Amino acid sequence: MSAIEFNTFQQRMMLVPEELDVFCGGGRGGGKSYGLALLCLRHTEQYKEKARILYLRRTYKGLADFELICRELFGMVYGTAARYNAAEHIWRMPNGGYIELGQLETMADYTKYQGRSFTLLIIDEAGQYPSPDLLDLMRSNLRGPKDMPIRMVIAANPGGPGHYWLAKRYVFKSAPWVPFLEEKSKRQWIYAPSTFDSNTFIDTEQYREQLESACPDDPELLRAWMTGDWAVNRGAYFASVLDEGRNAVAVWDHIPSGWQTYLAHDFGSSAPSATYVIAKSPGGIGPDGVFYPRDSLVAVDELATCKKDNPNAGLGWTVPVLAEEILAMCKHWKMRPQGVADDAIFAKTGHGSGSIADEFTRCGVYFAPAKKADRITGWNIMRRLLADAGKPDVPGLYISRGCTYLWETLPTLARDQKRVEDVDSSGPDHGADAVRYGCLRQVRSATVTTLRI
Repeated sequence: MSAIEFNTFQQRMMLVPEELDVFCGGGRGGGKSYGLALLCLRHTEQYKEKARILYLRRTYKGLADFELICRELFGMVYGTAARYNAAEHIWRMPNGGYIELGQLETMADYTKYQGRSFTLLIIDEAGQYPSPDLLDLMRSNLRGPKDMPIRMVIAANPGGPGHYWLAKRYVFKSAPWVPFLEEKSKRQWIYAPSTFDSNTFIDTEQYREQLESACPDDPELLRAWMTGDWAVNRGAYFASVLDEGRNAVAVWDHIPSGWQTYLAHDFGSSAPSATYVIAKSPGGIGPDGVFYPRDSLVAVDELATCKKDNPNAGLGWTVPVLAEEILAMCKHWKMRPQGVADDAIFAKTGHGSGSIADEFTRCGVYFAPAKKADRITGWNIMRRLLADAGKPDVPGLYISRGCTYLWETLPTLARDQKRVEDVDSSGPDHGADAVRYGCLRQVRSATVTTLRI
C-alpha cells in the first residue's frame, strides 16, 4: 500500500477532536473533498461495523467527483476488498463500515432518509443550498452508541445561494480553528478554512489562471474563491457598485417637504414579502444634512416579513395582515399608501377575489405594475444608481441603515451561475427585487417627463 499524504489543511482537519462538528469553508482547490474522504476512511477504521456514514450533495451528478476520490483512496488502502455498488451509491468496507453517497434537494428527497441512523453526516458544496432547512432536518438522523461520537461536517466555498446563512452561522462566530457554540444545533463547531495556494498536490499557478479566467468581470468573487475570505464576497453581484460608505445613510426621522414618496413592494407569503418607502429627491438636503441630487432615490424604511435567521423564509402573512402593517408604515411617514409592485400580483386567480393586487386595493393599499420586463435591464438600472451615489451632479440610490433586511441580504447576493448578468433567484433576493421595481418606476417617470417636455 502506498503511503497516504496530507496537505497542511488536511493534517489540521484530521487533528480536530471528533466531538466537534466542522465547517470546512475555505476557497476553491484547498483539498476539502479529499479531506472529507480521509475522514470517512478514518471513521470506518475506528468504529468498523458501527460506522454508518452519509455523504450528501444536492444532485446525484455532483457525487461523481467524490466517487472518483473514494475509488482512488479506498483502492490504495484496501485494493478490491472495498466494494462499491454504483447503482445504490454505497461503499461496503472490509471492516464492516458503511458509506452512502446520497442526494438531497427537496423535502421529498428527505423522506429517503427519514427514520434512518448515521454516525457521521457530511454535506459537501453546502453553498448550493439557499437555506439551511433541509440540512437542519438531517441532524435528526445522527444517532449512535453511547461510546461513539456522532458528528456533522459541512464543506462550502464562498459565493453561491447559501453564502449568507453559512457565513452568519459558521464564519463570523469565532476565529478559524477556535471552537464555538452554534445556537441552532447546540453543538461545538470549528471553522476550518483552506486555500488552493497551500495545497501542495496541485499546480497552483495553473489553478490560479483557471480561477482568473472563470471570473474576468467579478474581482470580488475571484478574491473569495482564491483567499477563502467570506467577508470579501460582500456584494458578489453588486461588488463593483455597492459601498457602505457611499450608499448607506443615517436613519431619517421625517421626509422633507417637496420630496416625492411611493412604495416599492415584492409580495411573498411562504417566501418573505419586502416593502420599501422610497423618497425621490427634488434636488435638496435631507434630514441628515446630506445633499441629494435631483431624482436621487432613498430607501427610507422597510417592512420585511422573514423568519429570524432565515432571510429566505416568509411568515405566511395574508394580504389583509400585510396591508395593515403597510398602512401603519405609511401613516408614520405621512405618505399615501401607493406605489409599484411585482407584475405577478396583478394576475387574476380565476375566482371571485380577483388578483392579489385587488385584495390590496380593498384593504386601502394601491399598487401599479412595476412593468419589470427584462430582469437584467432592471438590475443594470439599479447598479448604475448605486454606483452614482455620492456624486454631486447625478442621481444615485441610497439606503437607510434602518433597512436591516436589505443590508443583510443585498451585499451577499450571488450571480446566477448560468446567466452571470442576473442575480441567483434562489437566494434571498426579495428586498433587492422590491428596490429594483422602485428604480424601474424612477426611470419610467423620468422618461414620461422627458416626453412631455
